[in-house]
Formats: sequence, structure tokens, C-alpha cells
Amino acid sequence: MNTFLLAIIGIPALEIYLFIKVGSQIGALNTILLIFLTAFFGIYYAKHEGFNNLKSGMTQMVKNELPVYEIISGAALAFAAFLLILPGFATDLIGLLIIFPPTRKLIFKRVSTKQNFNNKKNNQDYINGEFEDLDDDNR
Repeated sequence: MNTFLLAIIGIPALEIYLFIKVGSQIGALNTILLIFLTAFFGIYYAKHEGFNNLKSGMTQMVKNELPVYEIISGAALAFAAFLLILPGFATDLIGLLIIFPPTRKLIFKRVSTKQNFNNKKNNQDYINGEFEDLDDDNR
């Protein structure tokens, strides 16, 4: 909960800071145009990558394989498109990093190894419990 609250407060503050810094260097109108330009090209590239992802998923299904990576990648692309729609330079940077396939694979690899480590640590091959042996005479 604290991380979520920090993100809600921190991300807009970072974006405002970046708007002020960039606006003081290139001007307010150019900053606004740059925001719209990054959103437009980001959405266009997200659409392009989404179609490539869909094509790859169809290829996996034709091979009779489950397109797990493509499903996760599609969700990540939708999140990246959302970040690109939000006005701001930091969210645009994060969105663009998610859209590009090499960085997306690195992020997935890092998250999946972290998840696998946690699952291995908590996974046990036995179940704790108590039992009582009932004889036929006591029933």
C-alpha cells in the first residue's frame, strides 16, 4: 500500500518537474507539441508491435502450442500504450521501454526469475497435518 501511495504522489511530481525543466529549455509550446508527438508515435508503434504479437501468437497456435509469452506480451503492450497516452516524459520512457521487444524480454526474464525463486522457496513436497488411526472396533 505504501508503494502504491508513493507512486501516486511521486509520478505526477516527477512529471511536473520534467515539464518545468524541459519547458524552460525548449519553451512551453514546444514542450506541449513534444508530449503529443511522443504519444502519437508511441501509440502507433504499440499498434504495430501489437499486430506483430498477434501474428506470433497465431503462429504458436497453428503449431498447437500455447502462446504464453504472446499473451503476457499483449498485456504488457496494452499497459505500455496506456503509459504513452498519459502526458509526461517519464511515463513515455517507461512505455517505450516496454514496447521494444528486447527490453520487454529482459523485463519478463527478470520478473519470471524472481517469481520462480519465490515459488521454489515456498513450494514443499509434503503437507503438514495430523491423523488418527481408527480401528474397526471403535467405529
